[in-house]
Amino acid sequence: SGKTPKSLILLWLDGGPSQLETFDPHPGTDVAAGTGAVDTSIKGIQLAAGLPRVAEQMHDICLIRSMVSREGDHARGRYLAKTGYRPDPTVEHPAIGAICCHQMARGTTEIPRHISILPGPESSRGGALGAQYDAFRTGDPQNPVPDVTATVPDKRFERRLADLSVVERSFARGRRRAVAETLHLETVERARVMMDSEQLAAFEVAREPASVVASYGDTPFGRGCLAARRLIEVGVRCVEVTLSGWDSHVDNHDIHQANNEILDPAFAGLIADLRERDLLDETLVVCAGEFGRTPRVNRVGGRDHWPQGFSIALAG
Repeated sequence: SGKTPKSLILLWLDGGPSQLETFDPHPGTDVAAGTGAVDTSIKGIQLAAGLPRVAEQMHDICLIRSMVSREGDHARGRYLAKTGYRPDPTVEHPAIGAICCHQMARGTTEIPRHISILPGPESSRGGALGAQYDAFRTGDPQNPVPDVTATVPDKRFERRLADLSVVERSFARGRRRAVAETLHLETVERARVMMDSEQLAAFEVAREPASVVASYGDTPFGRGCLAARRLIEVGVRCVEVTLSGWDSHVDNHDIHQANNEILDPAFAGLIADLRERDLLDETLVVCAGEFGRTPRVNRVGGRDHWPQGFSIALAG
């Protein structure tokens, strides 16, 4: 359609999902260890049996089944996948969402443009670009957004801000440049604007029809994906939604079955909803984890870390 990409939605599968139980099944082989497959809307392409709804959306998905990583540790693998760099003690590299916000114009967005829903152990950071590009962290969208509602009446809140302004001016005397470089005043002002912004309603998935909520799967992750769609509609550049719990050293098949029941409706519902609203051509959806799992099942029914080859899915 020629539309310019505007937003990134990162569905982060934290813990290292198995490629064999998600995007690259090998049914009937020893490495599958009993995992089945389902045909997709693209002839000759199959997904694991636990992703039937995603399979129906395959015509809008691109699979990369040849991913490799040089990091087999969770924290280091997350860092490499999200920044493109291996960890370095001399610098903190910006995550992909921070880079998107840095490179794209702010426009009229009054809420943070980089948002992490259900954040995992290491949320995406602005790194060398500055803390102003850190992801704004929030939980299940069925709950209120934290720290955006004053805890005192409006008049008292305004008095507090006026008193803070007196302290700020006094502190800045003789050190204005140093104070300006902290971005403290800018941060306070952005927070005030956000607290009063009607765009905060984008987090409120309960405003959606019950049928739409149900189409994503009425789970924290499903609601997070629905909130991501609502957020990009008001100009948010990157939304990261985390589904944790893929570290399947034990009972790999049961863990992936349970997680796929959450991922399948959420991922498929997001793609269908973006397409219906004519947003898919200007949004990149990435579904990925830090590495894959071993082709062999271990003695306790698990698969171990396997950065040598895994899969991710892209849409939009």
